[in-house]
Amino acid sequence: MERKENMPLWVFLAFSGIETRRAALLLFWTSLAFTIYCIPWGQFLSLDGWAGKLFLIDDWSWFPMMLPVVFWYWAGLRWVDRNGGWSEAHGE
Repeated sequence: MERKENMPLWVFLAFSGIETRRAALLLFWTSLAFTIYCIPWGQFLSLDGWAGKLFLIDDWSWFPMMLPVVFWYWAGLRWVDRNGGWSEAHGE
């Protein structure tokens, strides 16, 4: 993404290596999925077998760190959408 004159630095840093809105959405949804994964599900559910091996996180340390990241990507995506920051050559 090319930085426009009116683009805040925090938006540019969020999407500096991303050219399309589709890739930015993929980044957002992947981050959201990882944030949900970071909830220590083992504390709430009895996970036996393969589910117990899949959900290895057993504390809250990752979840509060991921929330600001997801919010950052969401707010940046919203800013770029409102200000027409996606390049026309890549469209979407």
